[in-house]
Amino acid sequence: MLSIESLIFITESPQFVANSRERLAGVLFFVAVTQFILCLTIAEVLYRGYSLSDMYVSDLGVGPSAVVFNSSVFTLGLLIAIGTYFLGHGPELKTLRILLFLMSLSAMGVGIVTKAFTLGHGAVSSAAFFFAGLSAIASGKALKRPLFFVGLVLGAMTIGALALFSIGMVESGSISSTVAHNSVFYLGLGPGGMECMIIYPSLMWLVLFGGQLTMRPATDIQ
Repeated sequence: MLSIESLIFITESPQFVANSRERLAGVLFFVAVTQFILCLTIAEVLYRGYSLSDMYVSDLGVGPSAVVFNSSVFTLGLLIAIGTYFLGHGPELKTLRILLFLMSLSAMGVGIVTKAFTLGHGAVSSAAFFFAGLSAIASGKALKRPLFFVGLVLGAMTIGALALFSIGMVESGSISSTVAHNSVFYLGLGPGGMECMIIYPSLMWLVLFGGQLTMRPATDIQ
C-alpha cells in the first residue's frame, strides 16, 4: 500500500524528491507561523480588556478567545511536526529535527493543557519556548552566512528572554499563581511584554528558515 509521501513524489528523481520535501517543509513552517500570528491578533481583539503588557499571552487560552487561541497554537505545533517529518535527513539536521519535534509536541501541549492547569501549563509552555530557542541556534549548521548568525541571535534572544521571564516569575511570586505580577526582570515590558520577547524571535526565525527551505536547492541543506 502506497504511503502519502509515495503518492506525492512517485514519478520524480531522488534529487527532485529531496528538494520537494524541503520545499514542502518550508511552506508548512510558514503557514504554521502565519496562521498563529493572525489568530493571536484575533484572540486579542475578542478578549475585551486584554492587556498585552499586564497579562500573559496564555490568558487568551482561558477567556472568551480560548477556542481561537488554543486551536491555533495546537495547529502551530501540528504543522511544525509535519514539516519536521519532511526535512532532510542529513547529519547536520539530526539535532535540529529532534529539537523541532520536541518544540512541536510542547506547542500542541500548550493548546491542550491551558493556563487553567497552572503548573502543567507552565511546564509545557516553558518547554515550547526553550526548544524553539534551541532550534534556532541549532539551525546554524543548516544555514549559510549571514543567516547563520541571524539564527544564533534570534535563538539567543528567545533563551535570554525566557531566562529573565522565569526569574521574574519566581521573584514576583507568580510561578504558582494564575495572576500575572510585574517584576524588575521584565525590563519595564510587563509579564506579557516579556513573553512576546520570548515568542516573536523564534517565530521570526521559523519564517526565515522556512523561506530558505522553499528557495534554495536541496544540496545547500544536506
